[in-house]
Amino acid sequence: MGEQQPIGVSTRLNGAPAESDAHSLTVGNDGPIVLHDVHLVEQLAHFNRERVPERTPHAKGSGAFGTFTVTNDVTAYTKAAPFQPGAETKMVARFSTVAGEQGSPDTWRDVRGFSTRFYSTEGNLDIVGNNTPVFFLRDPMKFPHFIRSQKRLPSSGLRDNNMQWDFWTASPESAHQVTYLMGDRGLPKSWRHMHGFSSHTYMWINAAGEKHWVKYHFRTNQGEENLTAAEAEKIAGADADYHRRDLHEAIERGEFPSWTLHVQVMAYADAEDYRFNPFDLTKTWSQKDYPLIEVGVMELNKNPDNFYAQIEQAAFSPSNIIPGTGISPDKMLMARVFAYPDAHRARIGSNFHQLPVNQPVTKEFNNYAEQGHMQYHHTGDAPVYAPNSYGRMFSEAQGVAEDGWESDGALVRSAATLHAEDDDFGQAGTLVREVFDDEQRDRFVETVSGQLLGGLTPEVLERAFQYWKNVDETIGQRIEDAVRAAG
Repeated sequence: MGEQQPIGVSTRLNGAPAESDAHSLTVGNDGPIVLHDVHLVEQLAHFNRERVPERTPHAKGSGAFGTFTVTNDVTAYTKAAPFQPGAETKMVARFSTVAGEQGSPDTWRDVRGFSTRFYSTEGNLDIVGNNTPVFFLRDPMKFPHFIRSQKRLPSSGLRDNNMQWDFWTASPESAHQVTYLMGDRGLPKSWRHMHGFSSHTYMWINAAGEKHWVKYHFRTNQGEENLTAAEAEKIAGADADYHRRDLHEAIERGEFPSWTLHVQVMAYADAEDYRFNPFDLTKTWSQKDYPLIEVGVMELNKNPDNFYAQIEQAAFSPSNIIPGTGISPDKMLMARVFAYPDAHRARIGSNFHQLPVNQPVTKEFNNYAEQGHMQYHHTGDAPVYAPNSYGRMFSEAQGVAEDGWESDGALVRSAATLHAEDDDFGQAGTLVREVFDDEQRDRFVETVSGQLLGGLTPEVLERAFQYWKNVDETIGQRIEDAVRAAG
């Protein structure tokens, strides 16, 4: 096969024109993504296999084990086992950077991954998120493109500011997350001193079958603390494993870090006409509208015995839900439900779920997944098919899904919304004007203007100035003035 040259149209892997590189195929604007969106499945499946065995995003990280203890009664909202009064559930958590590779410094400016697993009596419940309540994108079709833009140039193998800002400024939905990234939370002092968020909206179901939408907030009990840019740069050169070392040594000293889990709870029917699309990963819910409700406390009190076996092979996925929980029409979440376990199959193997760190603690485990690389749990000579007539149990449940939602619409590729305040820059502007104080705004302008001095082409630089003016005219002008003065 000869050398392939770029052509003027985006194509699928079979050479046919790609329907869209920005929008997934869904049933209506907020309906489910469909499996026959061939281009999306190709993009995600290929992306998951780009690097083995290092994770493609979230490659550099570490974690520890601990417990979650319920401190408040939330049974009005969920019947999930780990959230019942008096429950104490074993856990594992992993923290990471997003863009850096295995050997990258922990203190680069980046979003931090915040993944948790509850080994509940009804199966593993995984909540995967970040140290920010939003993300750069709302549609998974753009996710592989985003990660590649944060990695390295194909020519030199170097990271490139222009590539990052080209993607961000051409993707206005990124503004809210980039504002967080360029603010103080882009440089947490340690994993122990940062909050964690599900970012995604999930579903809770109570014992009566009533549904609610929820967002998870893990609030650090050590107090939120961040580094200055100068401190982070110094540490990056002195100790690339600073955050990994900090967590390990704190637990060794008996200083067990903890986070109090809160949730925002939205009535099921509220989602239809809330002023923001509640399933848009680039948006938050106002805490004035949906205040935080305490659930319990996560404490990490045991370091791994073997880092590779217990942390590197820990395979978190939002597909790991249990009775009383579910997913939502969030397009990014629906795609991650497929993409995360598929990444684990590519990176670790088809039986990744049989590794001790990934095994559920439920007493009864009866799954018909058979054979594959490295199978060591098996069912002897029991039937390997269902239905069967020889005593191996199987389910024939049918009817309306307990954790489902209604959807009725044509198959579309769309970013359209019916929610009143759903623009790309509004919440980022609110963050700058109403959440940041004067000192934080000054640091923000200094950070962004410093980033924009790093080799951007004139076209991307002009677009970056407008990007920030769209967030806030005053802040955008201050950034432009600072860059032009330095240039």
